[in-house]
Amino acid sequence: MKVLVTVKRVIDYNVKVRVKSDNTDVDLANVKMALNPFCEIAVEEAVRLKEAGTASEVVVVSIGPKTCQEQIRTALALGADRGIQIETEDMPESLNVAKLLAKVIDEEQPGLVIMGKQAIDSDNNQTGQMLAALTDMPQGTFASEVKIDGDKVNVTREVDGGLQTVALNMPAIVTTDLRLNEPRYASLPNIMKAKRKPLDVKTPADLGVELKAHTKLLKVTPPAERQAGIMVASVDELVDKLKNEAKVL
Repeated sequence: MKVLVTVKRVIDYNVKVRVKSDNTDVDLANVKMALNPFCEIAVEEAVRLKEAGTASEVVVVSIGPKTCQEQIRTALALGADRGIQIETEDMPESLNVAKLLAKVIDEEQPGLVIMGKQAIDSDNNQTGQMLAALTDMPQGTFASEVKIDGDKVNVTREVDGGLQTVALNMPAIVTTDLRLNEPRYASLPNIMKAKRKPLDVKTPADLGVELKAHTKLLKVTPPAERQAGIMVASVDELVDKLKNEAKVL
């Protein structure tokens, strides 16, 4: 079984995000970039399936400018076999990404597609669901456990009421949640090996997809700064302030 994993280049989660002075977008100048944490979990799950003998090949795909090859190489160092980059000038919006990935699925014919549930930059949580709709594949979102059972994949989902398990006929799409696994660190030998693994570069035109804008970014602003809290000496003082100052009691 071939497993296709999608990965995205995002600002490192340890970096404090800055907004451009004209509020047109996030400032990416001299900012450390990294593999989206949810995508890293997806890569780890695919590699574990291969190590267990369930998967025969792990293919990673990323969309964006040439710089996203860095994140593809990271995924290859974590254990993926080969990479695909779909080169675009900017990062397309969710629907365009889903259309491009649908074409990759047509070409690669994977038995399972594993994606992060969302990217930590836009936080849209849309692409997996859109891709399932475009390909007419069953989907299991917010996965905290994935088990292959013959031609089915059992996905335990994290939902508001607790946990829900769904059985999906493969090929299927799974989006990962935080508790699915703990990603490994890439060792130096594997980082060196990743440089020699195949990485194909395609364009939207190669896949027959025309990128269209469906949304318009109006303005980007940082969140409002919160006021500093105060220390109280006793429970009585706390109750007094909640009642007379905050007016919440």
